[in-house]
Amino acid sequence: MGTLLRGGVVLPMAPERRRRLLQPGSVLFDGVEIVAVGTVEELDADPRAAGPDVEVIDATGFAVLPGLHNCHLHSGLLRGTAEGLALFDWLQTYVDPAHRALTPEIAEAASWLCYAEALRSGTTSVMDMWRFLDGSARVAGELGIRATLVPYVADETGYDYFESIDSTRALLAKHRESYDGRVRSWVGLEHLFYCTERAFADASALAAEYDTGLHVHSSESRWEVEESLRRYGHRPLAEIARRGALDGGRAVVAHCVWLDDAEIDLLAATGTRVAHCPASNMKLASGPAPVPKLWAAGVTVGIGSDGEKENNNLDILEEAKIASLLQKLVGLDPTAGDPWDILAMATIEGARCLGLGELTGSLEPGKRADVIMVDLRKLHTTPLLSGADANVAAHLVFSSSGQDVDSVWADGRRLLAGGRLLTAAEAAIRSRAQAAAEELFARRAALT
Repeated sequence: MGTLLRGGVVLPMAPERRRRLLQPGSVLFDGVEIVAVGTVEELDADPRAAGPDVEVIDATGFAVLPGLHNCHLHSGLLRGTAEGLALFDWLQTYVDPAHRALTPEIAEAASWLCYAEALRSGTTSVMDMWRFLDGSARVAGELGIRATLVPYVADETGYDYFESIDSTRALLAKHRESYDGRVRSWVGLEHLFYCTERAFADASALAAEYDTGLHVHSSESRWEVEESLRRYGHRPLAEIARRGALDGGRAVVAHCVWLDDAEIDLLAATGTRVAHCPASNMKLASGPAPVPKLWAAGVTVGIGSDGEKENNNLDILEEAKIASLLQKLVGLDPTAGDPWDILAMATIEGARCLGLGELTGSLEPGKRADVIMVDLRKLHTTPLLSGADANVAAHLVFSSSGQDVDSVWADGRRLLAGGRLLTAAEAAIRSRAQAAAEELFARRAALT
């Protein structure tokens, strides 16, 4: 059945016309693909938008835009319990012991919670660096979202409870692409300090063998840079490049806060993309990523929430506001963090970051129907203006949140309507996550 979203404020986010606004506009999709995007008059006159097999949805008072991409997420169940520590203290005190206590069943419950939360707030595509990812693939498949699954690989002494190259190979054999291509697997390395040179070499070879991306954290804290110089004689990204992980333009690096100009040039020269996680970087007092410099160098930058434990929610619209305000604050420049540029990070640039830019990320004929509707009929999005005073992009970045997301489609399938999940029972997800978290905390306490 076809779907016509009629009369909304349409933000296509098409690469060549990123600031185009149709107010009012309409979007028509048929099956999994977008068929037409245009003014109300144009689509009303399109014969493909007529007939009993097309559902017409009144989008008046709603923003209609591409689904959001979360380019760096960790499923988890530690929300609200891992607070008030710097990055590596926090990892050693809270996070790593929880990984040691994790089971496949607990891991799957965490993905149910996080993917449902992400979907509920307008995210149609996540990149999840997590463990026991067979379960996460099943969750994404049943919920209907896109997921790029990245196992944590770590092999340094003391980290034998993480994923391995062998377990990654097994995941790739099963989920290189599954659920009609919505679920994909990549190769992941937890961190420079968690992985030997052999792990880097094997991961790079595995990514080349399966033609996948490679994901790793780097340059998140000042201490990390100092420690890398002490251990290896190189800054972190230079060492990661020396180990071959940036070869072939496959890599997406999370954080990239503490970069010098040479490292920014290295990212640009290797085609490496960056997942920017402003809320996490602020909460852990890691610092601000040099996003304007990355843009100026031609580096693709997407937005990531990071995990529920280092952010406390997975709301990419809220993350967009933080990303903009952080640029303004750090540069002492009120013109920085333009709303259209920030929305691009959450949509088309996020899709490009994940290697999905030809498939999704913008509302264009032939692309997949990954579409969201955001309610603008709220006190906090009033006044709603058009023409020379159009303010919808500003409302989406500075005023709206994931709580305003009304409807979500992925591959043309409606997953959220009126703010209600259609492909899963929210109460059951929450109950399962609560029980899993209690089990995880008991297991962690027993181990420590």
